[in-house]
Amino acid sequence: MFRMALTQSVISINVSDVRASSEWAQRHLGFTEAMAAEGFASLTHPEAGFHIALLAVGLETFKPASAAGQVDGLLIAFEVDDMEQRYARLQDEGVTVVTPLEVEPWGERYFQVADPSGVIYQFVDWVEAPPADAISQQV
Repeated sequence: MFRMALTQSVISINVSDVRASSEWAQRHLGFTEAMAAEGFASLTHPEAGFHIALLAVGLETFKPASAAGQVDGLLIAFEVDDMEQRYARLQDEGVTVVTPLEVEPWGERYFQVADPSGVIYQFVDWVEAPPADAISQQV
């Protein structure tokens, strides 16, 4: 089996407002802006080993041109070990919560927030046995 050597992972996301999305990710999620230009920002995170490239919707240099529009149905998920504190802090900061903290029957606990361009970020941790009331809320 062929094994590909990967040096880093980057997800590129088309957003309606690169500056607002970049500032939001820096302020609320702890990313740093590695570089920026008109219609583009590259973000890194000191702990996640993950990079995000924010691209302006309709950027002429985006290839293929058919994929230069706003992305729907995408969410970026991070596994965390400080779920309650993170949830409370983001609420206190006025971040838009699109899915409040909940537990799935298989033990995934998560919540989702949206940035100013509508990009969904999900924070996940795992519980061994979800509370019975959490399962009944899902039905």
